[in-house]
Amino acid sequence: MTTLRANLFGITICTLLFVVPAQGTQESTKNDEEFGPVVRAYLGYLKNEQEVVDDRVSRHEVSAWYYRRNSNRIRALRQIAIRIARESRNDYLPELEAVARDEMGLLFERPPRPETLRIGEILRSTFRFLGAVRSGEQFYVFARLDPYEQAELLENPKPSPLNNQPASLRSSNPITRSRRVTSP
Repeated sequence: MTTLRANLFGITICTLLFVVPAQGTQESTKNDEEFGPVVRAYLGYLKNEQEVVDDRVSRHEVSAWYYRRNSNRIRALRQIAIRIARESRNDYLPELEAVARDEMGLLFERPPRPETLRIGEILRSTFRFLGAVRSGEQFYVFARLDPYEQAELLENPKPSPLNNQPASLRSSNPITRSRRVTSP
């Protein structure tokens, strides 16, 4: 009788080991189903990036510091992407960049001081500051302006009060609009 119980216990444990991860995968898929194909593709891309980082650290190709920073960056990008998609209810995401304080020079020739950045502010006619996200460390997230937005800024170089308001207060938020389609 105890052998039968031990076998049943072993079978139950094995079943749980296979069922629980499958449910976790289904759960994340269900969570992503609220988004359109573009947002889901971006979230899938971030998941793949995390898998690459996980693989590289498992092979000891990268340092623990590199692994932590990039995993935290991926989490910050995911958090912002989900926030944009939920707030806009639009299947569009701008090109996102997340940098730590010491990486600002990667985006800007003369990096701004992070404490002076305002949400919605446009920098160098190229990036819109979306906000700071704490994901292990502080990341500053920017949306790269599309060519149409850049052209508008070049035509009207005067600073607009809309550029300095939080995204939630702007009536024509470029993050929430769909991409413009040009005819041939």
